[in-house]
Amino acid sequence: MLKNPASKYRPYPPVQLPNRQWPSRVLTQAPIWCSVDLRDGNQALAVPMNVAQKLELFQALVKCGFKQIEVGFPSASNTEFAFNRLLIEKGHIPDDVAIQVLVQAREDLIERTVESLIGAKKVIIHLYNSTSPAQRRVVFGKTKDEIKAIAVQGAKWIKERLHRLKGTDVVLQYSPESFSATEVEFAKEISEAVMDVWQPTPQNRMILNLPDTVEVAMPNVYADQIEWICTNIKNRESLIISLHTHNDRSTGVAATELGLLAGADRVEGTLFGNGERTGNLDIIIVAMNLYMHGIAPQLDFTDLNAIREVYERCTGMTVPARQPYSGELVFTAFSGSHQDAIKKGLAEWSKNVAVCRTEPAHAINQGLAERAQGGPAYWDVPYLTIDPADISREYHEVIRVNSQSGKGGVAYLLESEFGIELPKDMQREFGPIANDLVDALGREVKAEELKAMFWKEYIERETPWKLNHFHADGLEGTFRSRATVFRDGKELALTGEGNGPIAAFVNSLTQAGAPQFEVGYYKEHALSSGDSAFAIAYIQIKLPNGKTRWGAGVDTNIELASIKAIISALNRI
Repeated sequence: MLKNPASKYRPYPPVQLPNRQWPSRVLTQAPIWCSVDLRDGNQALAVPMNVAQKLELFQALVKCGFKQIEVGFPSASNTEFAFNRLLIEKGHIPDDVAIQVLVQAREDLIERTVESLIGAKKVIIHLYNSTSPAQRRVVFGKTKDEIKAIAVQGAKWIKERLHRLKGTDVVLQYSPESFSATEVEFAKEISEAVMDVWQPTPQNRMILNLPDTVEVAMPNVYADQIEWICTNIKNRESLIISLHTHNDRSTGVAATELGLLAGADRVEGTLFGNGERTGNLDIIIVAMNLYMHGIAPQLDFTDLNAIREVYERCTGMTVPARQPYSGELVFTAFSGSHQDAIKKGLAEWSKNVAVCRTEPAHAINQGLAERAQGGPAYWDVPYLTIDPADISREYHEVIRVNSQSGKGGVAYLLESEFGIELPKDMQREFGPIANDLVDALGREVKAEELKAMFWKEYIERETPWKLNHFHADGLEGTFRSRATVFRDGKELALTGEGNGPIAAFVNSLTQAGAPQFEVGYYKEHALSSGDSAFAIAYIQIKLPNGKTRWGAGVDTNIELASIKAIISALNRI
């Protein structure tokens, strides 16, 4: 790298827009969406999709709710042309979906493109040519007027052939490619020249697509460019202003969202951001960003896992584990403090949902559910921007355990996977024990492994004390217990008295020479249902020196589970 990058690179000049309005605006509705997976996304693949793969992905896009889908570049190859004809002739296009096709300003390519669309019900013909100074100088060696003439001629060639699409609802679209690197004045000039040919009206609008073909500036500059065009171009009411951002500076999403604030009506992008170089806009992210603010995105990603499977199968690409909303690990917390906060947040939300289901609708609208539970009536779970269940993710995916995890994550997995509801103080005791064991393994552990650690530490402790038999009976607060135990392999018969079975058993143990202790905490609950249901008991014992130990016991008989928990705690002194 250069010590002085300014000797080779320069900042992109800002747009003069002193009265910009977009910073104070708020998004309130979804834009028009157009998927370009089958064209822009496809051309970025090392091995482009075949017709069968394109059809499967097309059907997945329709299922998501896309009403505009760019299906290809039909003049580019026989495969692209054949795909268009397959969609049209086999009736794969729903009546409310428009297929979009891309074409350069060349007459032979336009002729082939129009031929590919005959018989379609709704189409968008997308004309483009490059307009930036670098493209004009390096690629074409042409002046601004010559570049404008290319666009105008291409627009005329398309218009001359529209009669061949009689019965087809046709929308025309123009893109000054590399718009974000083009002088806004020239972008306006060339776009208006195309408008003069196509003559759009408020009743029959054309799409003016303003692509951030290569990100050359911060997203606020792109927003300024969009607002400048929206403010200065003629007949704005006859245009649908469209955005098409790429991700060279990793700000494609930000550029799109700011562009919408700046006045754009429409967004082009791909599933999971597939595209040239660093990729296109990930249209899922923008849609879900609207969703998390309570705005219906008009796209359905309820089964996002299934959409990802189709995408990966058809394209050969892999969705990164940290891709927002869709990645494998985005609803996963390894940090102990995060895990604890998520666990508490989900518990609060479950309570509030239960109240909302029983409250009248008007009461919920007035926020009574929030006041009833002391928590929000809307989703507000720490570290989770949306409810994973809304896009078919499971809560058990949220928290996983490795050496960075804490007691909250450990407790959550044991409860969510096995119904083991550890008391808070017991969480503090077992958390560090589990963390040391996981740290020694040096990897993430599965829930089953975590349960095995708990069982070994508490349930399976049988030395020096092991219970063989227990029975207790009594009336009016006086109980007598009889038990047989093994101490260091030697069988002992124990008897004791107390105000309950547990107290009687503790008394018999101390008479047999066990350390003095008292029961400080007791809790039990069922682990499963049915005639053979098991119960688990948790008991904390306190020693004369103030130290405590926890024990746990499992049995189909809750009384025996508690007695086993006493033995477990005693063995852990």
